[in-house]
Amino acid sequence: MPDAGKEKNKFIVDLNILNTHNATGCGVCGGKFNLGEMVVVACGGWQGGGSRIIHEKEAVYDSTCATYYERGFYNAFRAGAN
Repeated sequence: MPDAGKEKNKFIVDLNILNTHNATGCGVCGGKFNLGEMVVVACGGWQGGGSRIIHEKEAVYDSTCATYYERGFYNAFRAGAN
């Protein structure tokens, strides 16, 4: 059975996302979004906290809490937990 949380926070960049989020770009790499790209709403260690739209390749999905995390933040968190 597919994880509903995984699909709920995953989007294909459409014109609305492009117009509303491309000024700031990806919360991780700073790159601009392109129409048709896969993006996710993810948590990370950026200033101000909260979640941001980032490229899917920059994210890790944690099925235990049904949340996407920015890859570097997630790896640091997991390393600190061990």
